[in-house]
Amino acid sequence: MATLRCLSLSSHLSRPRHLVSGMASPHHRFASSNLHPSFAGTSLKLSTERPHAYTKTHAAPSITKVQMVAKIQFIQGTDEQTIPDVKLTKSRDGTNGVAIFTFDEPSLFDSSSELGDITGFYMIDDEGVIQSVDVSAKFVNGKPSKIEAKHVMRTPRDWDRFMRFMERYSQANGLQFVKK
Repeated sequence: MATLRCLSLSSHLSRPRHLVSGMASPHHRFASSNLHPSFAGTSLKLSTERPHAYTKTHAAPSITKVQMVAKIQFIQGTDEQTIPDVKLTKSRDGTNGVAIFTFDEPSLFDSSSELGDITGFYMIDDEGVIQSVDVSAKFVNGKPSKIEAKHVMRTPRDWDRFMRFMERYSQANGLQFVKK
């Protein structure tokens, strides 16, 4: 009869196996001087032989991941076709930032009477939706000419998420980052 005892290795379990001294493979013994195992039983060896040869009788169903194109919407369900001018600012310590999107003559104005009111600013990609309600319209001679939307990032995590969206959006729409 074999007895198994728990070894206290919690400090080594949080690191990947190849980074822990003496644990390059499951067949190596512990060589570290800071480990004091309390195991006094018999070592067990596991066989690497396969008990039976398996044959595949049918193909496993494949999962196809469809990648969503990054898009911007002002009315949920209606994609904005106009490519915006985007200006980014970031604090010196990198903890927060602001993105200002300017849409000159957006396609939304062509069909806004049929689709409804602007409900917000939605940036949609594979990871989900980034939303802002800071949206304003500029009028010239009583007609709407541009929309300006502002997205505020309050944490480094918000900034990173926004940058991942912008990378996808720029690839989908041929945008390029220019540092001024």
